[in-house]
Amino acid sequence: MKSYPRLLLAVCVILLGGFGAATALETKARTALVVDYATGTVLLEKNADLSLPPASMSKLMTLNMVFEALQDGRLTMDEKLPVSKKAMSYGGSTMFLTTRDKVSVRDLIQGVIVLSGNDACVVLAEALAGSEEEFAKSMNKRAKQLGMTNSTFANSNGWPDPNQRMSARDLVTLATRLIRVFPQYYHFFSEKEFPFDNRSPANRFNRNPLLKLNIGADGLKTGHTEEAGYGIVGSAVRNGRRVVLMLSGLQSAEDRASEAAKLMNWAFRQFVEKKVLKAGKIVGQADVWLGAQATVDLKVKEDLTAILPVTNANEVKGKITMTTPAPAPITKGQTLGTLTLQIPGLKPVSVPLVAANDVAKSGFVPRLRLSAQLLMQRLFALAN
Repeated sequence: MKSYPRLLLAVCVILLGGFGAATALETKARTALVVDYATGTVLLEKNADLSLPPASMSKLMTLNMVFEALQDGRLTMDEKLPVSKKAMSYGGSTMFLTTRDKVSVRDLIQGVIVLSGNDACVVLAEALAGSEEEFAKSMNKRAKQLGMTNSTFANSNGWPDPNQRMSARDLVTLATRLIRVFPQYYHFFSEKEFPFDNRSPANRFNRNPLLKLNIGADGLKTGHTEEAGYGIVGSAVRNGRRVVLMLSGLQSAEDRASEAAKLMNWAFRQFVEKKVLKAGKIVGQADVWLGAQATVDLKVKEDLTAILPVTNANEVKGKITMTTPAPAPITKGQTLGTLTLQIPGLKPVSVPLVAANDVAKSGFVPRLRLSAQLLMQRLFALAN
């Protein structure tokens, strides 16, 4: 078995000037998370993995289950569902459903999103699982499958319960999934009112305060209980770039609106999406072991796009990490290392580096000469 010298190569290269650390931002929220949708870059986090009562924001999980059922044909939008006594008995925000009603899935979805209908959630839960208790079990199982490790559910609508808990990170994960996987239903989140059967003129407006501010907001859900305080999961798009945020534990609806707007504006104004390097760009060289040539060019395998802060004009640097020298033969496109973009104040972003060309093994004589040199070096090291 051949043995090759193994050295860790860490070459720092200047990639881009004119970007630096974004201004730090404080928030009154107990928990908060702000994420760039396309890249997954975390722009701000505060107690993001703390499990807290999600209130009506947990309705997003019920909607995920409903959208999955629509996607695989277990429900249809025009199907009409009966209302049980349990569903009708829920207080708080409701559609004012009665046991005499049969309501379409479409209306129930709008009732959950726009009216935050506790009764609508139960109708959907019972249709899918037979009972709300069984539906909660399926919510817990699905949450684990989706990687939502800090979420547990006891009901479909966020009614206060010691076992109804979610973290900011899990809620952003869920919101991102709803946007990406179910674009055909996402438009419901931007509806500003839904006067279902004119049953409650006062309860027909969407509670999401961001929808009224002309800042590109198009979803998702608010929540409030005495225990949880005021919270929101929101998303907005500007100039083709989407941001998703979650914050909770605020003292009033006014605080929720102002903090959410502040964080959203900050995320768009303090950061910019930039294509740092195009696929195929040569960024360095690697030494080659026993090759027909001494070095091989390294290129970026794919476009490197990153979210970068726009203030302070500090330089953003990159680090190439690989094992060198690389043993021949080397095939064009072979992964030889990693380029990591080091962004002040944000987590690093990495892309693979590959060989720009083939490198064959060297001939017998050069290999024999190099082997002899290595043998002499080892004998010298042992003698000393």
